Amino acid sequence: MIYIDPPMWPAHNTLFSHLISDTGLEELHAFTRAAGISDRAFDGDHYDVPRERYDILVSLGAAPVSCGDLVRILISSGLRIPARERPSALAGPLLDRWNRLLPGAPELGERLLLRWNEPHRRYHDRRHLLQVLEALDLLTGSDVPRPVALAAWFHDAVYTGRPGMDEEASARLAGQLLPAAGVAAAVTRECARLIGLTVHHNPAAADRNGALMTDADLAVLARPPAGYAAYVRAVRAEYAHLSAEDFAAGRRRVVGRLAAADPLYRTPAGRQLWEDRARRNLAGELAGERFRGEEADRL
Repeated sequence: MIYIDPPMWPAHNTLFSHLISDTGLEELHAFTRAAGISDRAFDGDHYDVPRERYDILVSLGAAPVSCGDLVRILISSGLRIPARERPSALAGPLLDRWNRLLPGAPELGERLLLRWNEPHRRYHDRRHLLQVLEALDLLTGSDVPRPVALAAWFHDAVYTGRPGMDEEASARLAGQLLPAAGVAAAVTRECARLIGLTVHHNPAAADRNGALMTDADLAVLARPPAGYAAYVRAVRAEYAHLSAEDFAAGRRRVVGRLAAADPLYRTPAGRQLWEDRARRNLAGELAGERFRGEEADRL
């Protein structure tokens, strides 16, 4: 069911309503596409719609509810995203991180954040970027090598849902943009190399930078069960163009490869922090306990 609250949230010289589903994001996206609402209006678990669309959306089947009821419905559905995790709320904190990493190049950080907020992204968005950066902080005690931090910023800067090709394009983008921002050639090359490792997450044994980058990218596998299920749903939404069968087959290949890795995490800190829980999540997914046809073809 689709629900809408009254237009009472001010922004851009008008008032906005929130549009949600109590069933799933697929239903919500289908409704908004049919109603002609832009993907840019999506904010993680709802769409922001201007008041002039309210009556039209109600006529198309959105059920009007109070603001409080809409929040309760969203929480009960399990789809609600905490405010801190909304892509729209992360621009400021992420820009602060960027400006500490590469002072004097704020425009580049802003360009990257625009890429990380493209409307087709459901998992590979600003939330994923922040989670990878925070995982690197955990692994290093906030002493992240500069090439690794830059690789985190660029590793999914190009995301079109084409495994391998996206990482190659992201590495090329880093090679094009970082020198103009004053980054040394050796650092740029290392950044590009690290991005390439996120295709298969299989760095060499002595590759500390590679281990940091791939472990941080895989930290999502160690979420608590509800968070892990939310991660898989978000990846599934990025592959909505695939049938359930094709999606499930691809996801099983990826999960099987990860489950067979020994060790899964290549840094001592990563193994201590995440190995046990990640293996439980992967084993549960392979056993069909959670997803039953809702798997995906890449991380």
